Amino acid sequence: MNPHQELRKTKDELERLIRNRAAFYEIMSDMFFLIREDYVIEDMNKSAIDTFGDWRGKRCFEVMHHRQEPCTGVCPVLLARKGERHSELIEKQIGDIYVEYTFAPFEGYQGDTLVMVSMRDITTRKRHEFEITEFNTNIERVLEQKIKDLKESEQTRNLLVQEISVLKKELSRIKRPDEMVGESKAIRELRTMIYQVADTNATILITGESGTGKELVADLVHRHSSRANRTYLKFNCAAVSESLLESDLFGYEKGAFTGAVSCRKGKFEIADGGTIFLDEIGDISPKMQAALLRVLQNGEIIRVGGTKPIKVDVRIIAATNADLTAAVEEGRFRRDLFYRLNVINLRLPPLRERKEDIIPLASHFIRKYRAAFKKEIEFIPNEIIDLLLQHDWPGNIRELENLIQRAVLMATGNTLSMRDLDFSVQSLPSSSSQQDLAGITPAMLEQPIKKSLAALESRIITEALRLHNGNVQKVTQVLQIGKTALYAKMKRYGISARDMKQ
Repeated sequence: MNPHQELRKTKDELERLIRNRAAFYEIMSDMFFLIREDYVIEDMNKSAIDTFGDWRGKRCFEVMHHRQEPCTGVCPVLLARKGERHSELIEKQIGDIYVEYTFAPFEGYQGDTLVMVSMRDITTRKRHEFEITEFNTNIERVLEQKIKDLKESEQTRNLLVQEISVLKKELSRIKRPDEMVGESKAIRELRTMIYQVADTNATILITGESGTGKELVADLVHRHSSRANRTYLKFNCAAVSESLLESDLFGYEKGAFTGAVSCRKGKFEIADGGTIFLDEIGDISPKMQAALLRVLQNGEIIRVGGTKPIKVDVRIIAATNADLTAAVEEGRFRRDLFYRLNVINLRLPPLRERKEDIIPLASHFIRKYRAAFKKEIEFIPNEIIDLLLQHDWPGNIRELENLIQRAVLMATGNTLSMRDLDFSVQSLPSSSSQQDLAGITPAMLEQPIKKSLAALESRIITEALRLHNGNVQKVTQVLQIGKTALYAKMKRYGISARDMKQ
């Protein structure tokens, strides 16, 4: 290769290196400055120009700090002149922007001494630090003032104890996030409402479709209430028959019925001073509605077989997926009881109305079952995210959790795949089961018709309960059968509404 070719090759290589260096600096998110010995900014990368504007050709101390002379203290240009280095990150404020930076001497093309300064924008972090500092300072100032007032009277002392208790509770809530996942407007408003009413003794009615998390809301209300350290009982009103419901809630006297060999307290007496959560409140009978109204109006119950009222102090949190307003208008639910229960209404929107919470919820359930099943699931592909957002979620959060639980369990790698998802609606009977339900099996022709009709009746009730997610009230409307009669048939055939819930 002749000297001309060698020179040409060297020049091409130099140009390539220059282009590569320029491209490298342009894509860097950090900000880079090249500053000459005379404090003039010779070059800036794209990130620096986008943040501060084009300062090339201007002296650094004038544009960065609005000074007429070079900075004192840790000056990158001054230290570079002396050949000194500074290994630690330095924090500075440039205008409204907080940065941390480091620097190193840099030799120019003509042998001149430059300094390269690498900056990172830390404005968001600093603002968070200032907010925390201000918050802590405000707390200290409040406590100092209260301690000063404490010396004046015993009354002030008691007031201070109460206020500090509230403050600790608020700080505890800030440090320990609740289990209600989601940041949609509806969930933020619901969370605020929960914290506002939790520490009162007001009766609360939680409404929403099945699977929206009504029990979770009840738990949060109790956890943040003044009764948090007292008894908290949960009771599903649709899970037991009317006769058992009354004795379970109100207790019974000795001899009240066959098998009542001793006196027994009910849930309300056990929860005296605490809270009781009554789920599926819309399914209780007129008799139970009257008994519950007595508790809400007078704070007293009467045991089954008893005549003496017993005073109880119990906060009631009720929940239902039924439309109680419609039930009142149709005469199926007492108007006065509805008003007593509906002092505070917390409505849980269905998942299809807050789809911005689907991905945070899915991520939450992946973390939960990743730990439970010891899987290494790291992320959700976009195609699955799109599918989750397009689904209407008739089963709401419960359906989403079941879907993610199965997907994590079935996953073979560290990423969920489409084959791991199963959107089949198991609560609906399949076409084959519908055909079997309508058909007559050969065995039915070889037995008494009464036995065959009972078998068909059992299957009809079972499928109806499964179709409506164990909602007894809905099944009584669809099948046009009284609730007492339906419970009797369910008991006869060994059918449980709880087992039909998805």
